[in-house]
Amino acid sequence: MPAEWEKHIGTWVTYPHEKTTFFEYLEQARDIFVQMVKIISEGETVHINVNDNQMKKDLQNRLKKFDVNLKNTVIHIFPTNDSWCRDYGAIFVKKTNNKLVATDWEFNAWGGKYPYELDNQIAKKMAEYLNVEYLKVDMVLEGGSIDTNGDGIFLTTESCLLNPNRNPDKTKEEIEEYLSKYLGAEKVLWLKEGIVGDDTDGHIDDITRFVGKNKIITALETNPDDENYQILKENFERLKSFKNKEGKPFEIITLPMPEPRYYKGERLPASYANFYISSSAVIVPIYNCPQDQEALDVLQSVFKDRKVIGLDANPIIVGLGAFHCLTQQIPEGEI
Repeated sequence: MPAEWEKHIGTWVTYPHEKTTFFEYLEQARDIFVQMVKIISEGETVHINVNDNQMKKDLQNRLKKFDVNLKNTVIHIFPTNDSWCRDYGAIFVKKTNNKLVATDWEFNAWGGKYPYELDNQIAKKMAEYLNVEYLKVDMVLEGGSIDTNGDGIFLTTESCLLNPNRNPDKTKEEIEEYLSKYLGAEKVLWLKEGIVGDDTDGHIDDITRFVGKNKIITALETNPDDENYQILKENFERLKSFKNKEGKPFEIITLPMPEPRYYKGERLPASYANFYISSSAVIVPIYNCPQDQEALDVLQSVFKDRKVIGLDANPIIVGLGAFHCLTQQIPEGEI
């Protein structure tokens, strides 16, 4: 599995539509989504799932409204339950001969929390449209639960991958074997748990990401009274103990956490770590709070070859995800 910063031929996304996900923020979420598509489309093709022609028309109107380059967008009437394409979309890998393969893992909506029958069909439809080799895998895995440096090292969390609501019949060692067999994992680094409010049981893409072969960025809460303080501190300590393939420690960069965000009294999983690395930009969720600029500055210092762009994620985070959750990259490779 290539690293996210490696060249893409495209990004696959799903147009927000589920009212029980975004509630009264659905219209705003759609506008923010289209702004995200505009940024991605400046460097690669964006494939967008919609449920029907009515939704397609709504999307087309917004693409025009925000002056999106229509040559770089492809709309597919592929019905879905929800918009978190990272988790149910195909995870693309490359063979040694550079041929692309779409791996299709089982998706059960983060342990059966929501409907998922339509979402679970998307990976196969993606593979068929792109005309790439398709590989069905008999294990539950979401794209947001793993991150890789493109060199065989993977990050994940125990709270998610070892949760009995995913693969109760598989041991930690068996899960690592699957990651090795289908994604090329040579080494899996296990953090403990994710942030408060994350209904995925602790996806890695909300807390810790590879930003280079031997470089990791991780969220750290500085307020000892915050409920994420101890969780993120413990993960940080684990990160410091990890070694790369040469037996050396990783370079670890810390990212601030935004001020807590709530919807109807419930804590939302707001984090700057849920950024998406497109071919030409890094799209970062921001929350109109004092930590925004620091987070953008840290990421810009890391991604010197790309423009780091902050987008207001408040309407999106109500749905318990952000820009990384909405996207799934198609790496460059032979079709």
